[in-house]
Amino acid sequence: MYKEVLRSIENVEVFPIVSLIIFVLFFIGITIWTMRVPKDVIDHMSSLPMDDNELTDKQP
Repeated sequence: MYKEVLRSIENVEVFPIVSLIIFVLFFIGITIWTMRVPKDVIDHMSSLPMDDNELTDKQP
């Protein structure tokens, strides 16, 4: 049943290629971002789940 539905769509073979290209570009973009982000930002992000008193520490 699904084969007939997919065969009726014009240029259906393009969709897997486009989705693979989008995935690869997203993966490369995230990899480049993680390599270029400063270490202090990563340290701050890694401590967020454990740091409940961050807001109270910064208030006067």
